Amino acid sequence: MKRTNLVLDEHALEEAKSITGSRTYSDAVNLALRELIRARRFAEVDRFAASDVWEGDLPTMRADRVSG
Repeated sequence: MKRTNLVLDEHALEEAKSITGSRTYSDAVNLALRELIRARRFAEVDRFAASDVWEGDLPTMRADRVSG
């Protein structure tokens, strides 16, 4: 863990703590950071999916699966 001093919007911090059910401010901030990272990574994947870079045949690939 990294210990740091931050200047944060106390109303936003209280609301984040409340809506996430976090017990501490640190928990709320860490959750917010993880959510930001997840959302940005998802946006990158979504952008890549719309790029027409992949040229596969998904129905054929799915047909090769062994059901079980």
